[in-house]
Amino acid sequence: MKSAHDLVAEAKARIHEIDLDAADAAIRAADVLLDVREADEFHAGHIPGAVNIPRGLLEFKLSASPELSLRDLNIVLYCKTSGRAALAACALQEMGYLQVQSIAGGFDAWQAAGKTVFTPSLPVFE
Repeated sequence: MKSAHDLVAEAKARIHEIDLDAADAAIRAADVLLDVREADEFHAGHIPGAVNIPRGLLEFKLSASPELSLRDLNIVLYCKTSGRAALAACALQEMGYLQVQSIAGGFDAWQAAGKTVFTPSLPVFE
């Protein structure tokens, strides 16, 4: 039986993963930057310009969104440490998306490198 680690390792062998040095340029060139973490993780802080579609809903949301259904979209993905993003990138490739990249190390590596993070502020109710 395969473990989650096995599945991630297999996915990473089949996708294009970019390092942090290439991430800024890849994001600028992307049609869409997808954060595949859960909504609470996204709202705690995310890469500026990212759209949140949790990994568990990704295939369904992409199939239901005409603006995201074009298979030649340039897509950059990330998650917390890059496991979910690797699985998501693999799934997108299987769906026929041609330009899919995943950020190695994910949001944790992005944040540790001191890169810009958007943290939404909550309204004050006093």
